[in-house]
Amino acid sequence: MPTDLAFATEALDFHRAITVPDGPLAATRPELDALHQHCLALYALLDAHTTRTTPLDRAGGEALKAARVRLWQAAEHLHAAWHRAPATDADRLSTASGCRPRLPVCGRHLRMSVRVRRTHTPAELRAPFTGPHHL
Repeated sequence: MPTDLAFATEALDFHRAITVPDGPLAATRPELDALHQHCLALYALLDAHTTRTTPLDRAGGEALKAARVRLWQAAEHLHAAWHRAPATDADRLSTASGCRPRLPVCGRHLRMSVRVRRTHTPAELRAPFTGPHHL
């Protein structure tokens, strides 16, 4: 595993171990925002690998494309979870009518959705996960 990705993985594991307590506790908006940002960064990384791999290995590129779609679906769910997370009085006022491009999580999501819609069909984005592809 490349060193920088290994460090990122270790940092996530460390964060979970020291930040997420045992027992019931709703995820906070800042935590969900950070997870959303991380998920979109992973999407962009997979996008780069998909673009480079597909001309050399079509089956491998298709597998990466499927993983990329699943990451977008995860980002969609994280964005929705952010909107449903407990809000402070200040951000309750700013999000009362839903998604707003000026909010960091919403702006980031809306910008990436333009890129995603250029890359994937609506059917791909709505397709359920059917298990690993046997190539």
